[in-house]
Amino acid sequence: MTHQPDELFSAVDSLLAAVDGGTVLPAPTERVRLREAAGLTQAAIAQALGVRVPSITAWEAGRAEPKGERLEAYRRLLDGLAHRYPQPASPPDSNPGFPPSPPAPPASSRPGLAGTGPQTMPVDAKPGVMQRSGHAARPARTGTPLSRRPTGKAAGPASAEADDDLRFENGPLAVIDVDTDGQVLAYCVGGLVLDVPAKSIPALVDWTLKEAKLGQSKLSGPGKDADPLLVLTASALERYGLPAALTEDERLAGRIPEGHKVIKQLARAEWKLTKRGFGPWARIYRPAQGSERMCVQLCIPSWNALDTRHWGHAAQLPPAELARLLGTFASRVMTPRGSTAVTGLELMTAFHPPTRASEPGADGKRHSEHNPGSLGKDPVDCAPCEAPDGRPLLAGLPRLHVRGPAEKLFEEAYDWARPMTDAECTLRHLVGIDVNMAFAAGANGLVVGLGEPTQVKQPVFDPKLPGSWLVDLSHVDLSRVKVGKDKWADLDASLLPSPFTPKGERPEGPAWYATPTVAYAQELGYDVRPVEAWVRYDNGRYLDSWYNRLRDAYLATMADLGVGADLSPADFLAAMDGYRQRDPQLAIVVSAVKATVKGGLGKLRERPRGEGWKPGQPWRALSRPTWRPDIRAAVISRTRINLHRKLVKHAAFTGQYPVAILSDCVVYAADGESPLDFLPYRDGKPLPGGFKLGVNPGLVKHEGTQSVLWGEGVREQFNAPELNLARYIKDGTVTDQDTGE
Repeated sequence: MTHQPDELFSAVDSLLAAVDGGTVLPAPTERVRLREAAGLTQAAIAQALGVRVPSITAWEAGRAEPKGERLEAYRRLLDGLAHRYPQPASPPDSNPGFPPSPPAPPASSRPGLAGTGPQTMPVDAKPGVMQRSGHAARPARTGTPLSRRPTGKAAGPASAEADDDLRFENGPLAVIDVDTDGQVLAYCVGGLVLDVPAKSIPALVDWTLKEAKLGQSKLSGPGKDADPLLVLTASALERYGLPAALTEDERLAGRIPEGHKVIKQLARAEWKLTKRGFGPWARIYRPAQGSERMCVQLCIPSWNALDTRHWGHAAQLPPAELARLLGTFASRVMTPRGSTAVTGLELMTAFHPPTRASEPGADGKRHSEHNPGSLGKDPVDCAPCEAPDGRPLLAGLPRLHVRGPAEKLFEEAYDWARPMTDAECTLRHLVGIDVNMAFAAGANGLVVGLGEPTQVKQPVFDPKLPGSWLVDLSHVDLSRVKVGKDKWADLDASLLPSPFTPKGERPEGPAWYATPTVAYAQELGYDVRPVEAWVRYDNGRYLDSWYNRLRDAYLATMADLGVGADLSPADFLAAMDGYRQRDPQLAIVVSAVKATVKGGLGKLRERPRGEGWKPGQPWRALSRPTWRPDIRAAVISRTRINLHRKLVKHAAFTGQYPVAILSDCVVYAADGESPLDFLPYRDGKPLPGGFKLGVNPGLVKHEGTQSVLWGEGVREQFNAPELNLARYIKDGTVTDQDTGE
């Protein structure tokens, strides 16, 4: 027999419990009737539940069922509609004694089928309990679910619902661990635990692809499904003959030696490794056959796969909790593909794959063609001014030549500070505010180049055309700027940074700038006359989907932590106070999402990473079509300009000026300890175009407060009148190393 009697009885009991508990959904035809009776579209329901329209279509056709929180939310919707639109009475000619079609059971209550995948079974309707063939039932380790439905107006992420795709019904990933009895277990999202029969790494890969039902649906039509991810704990490494930690040489190389016995096992089984070898994020594959991929990715936390700067203590979590944490990130962003930086870059490509299938030709066959809106499959050269030092494009320059602003595009975030005025020294506090997801907000709606740059001499500036412009902006005077239509403001320019340089210094002559920077000079009311430009006529809003995905992931997770998008300023500040302690694991997800933003943008201009590189030689990243320093420069330019625009609005309205700025953190002197003591709210409404408290990207939160005496004391101690206090405002800790002493 395929199933033991106890397993079958347990499955039946689980179904009966679902019926008794009222958790069984109406029949598919009734779901359609209720939606249509209410005049709702599938898109409206999909948006409310945070899923894609195909998921609603599958639910209404009975091909799939929602799970977890979405099951409860969908059932609540249907119950509410049934109350408002009850089933009409049967017509006279119908057979009243004909029984209605039985409702489809939830997908989570279906037992595994012999030969179709791992044998899992709900036991006594308790989540996370498994039954092994030949073993007694054993409860899996459980923990608090990470993914709770956000409240308020915080939007849930537009998720590619892996649960709704039966190929990936066990989720995007699993944590592989060995229990005290020596049994290898796979901890999946949602509390599911699977037996793993594999005795070696090649067998583990084979089991994953054939039986585990792990993976994640693609994020866009021409894209590819995410490969299953296996996270190996220390006990799993020992079981499969891998070291628990890398040696110093292996850590520097980023992999174990080619002669390791596990690599030989993979070679004998005809599995291949990518060029980065068997390291913290290993990819094991066989060449694809048609559209079918055969690839599994490994994540090894004890080899520092989960950088503590972004993933905190995730590597030390028990297997079930680690599965929930990574599963939450995967469902809201994507299955991790490496570091957060690598994942950020891969997310861009997932939304805009380089190629797509063409329409059928005369012979009825399709072929691969360029996908409009993508960066293509081949790398393109950047403009000379956009190239970082050491690029082969600059090999003709003299050996010790240092490029100045007229030769090199230098768009970076702010690192600026100034001495405090006498009036500011009479105030009691320094208050720091920080822009939420500042670089993500800078990418939102930004038009960037997609193809090669074109050189233009004496161009007429076009603010809608992405590119790099050589122009003199030294004449822009911040003491008088335009702050609205036909409205000018007089400011103290000595107390404001220049918007055109990262250090806030006024430019002294022609320099290269990205389009948003030059457009801002026009916005301030000044003429701009470029002498040269490298522009990209093939352009588009490449980062919009990327931004939307990360924004929704951030908002949904913050809502889970009690910080909603519809809070008043005072309630928002209260909700942010200690929000990380409410659920430390969810707080790690927030950190990882933010690191995915910054790291992904940084990867667009990745520099050489050792490997014996010498200036003038190409490095590995240059072979990627996603090596695009111009896109990174445009995002940073727009982010810095967005911040400066708020500084000007705030100064024009309040007469208050920043004391220090570091990237997206701004410090003001104030009499009180709260941002509400200097931000000009009226009846709960912020200054239009100024700083606004809130959780959404582009709005600000409280970064920290220190005393003015602390600030003056630190600067005096290190004899640095312009020490950037924004760097230390969070906790007030300054070290000799920080100041270069």
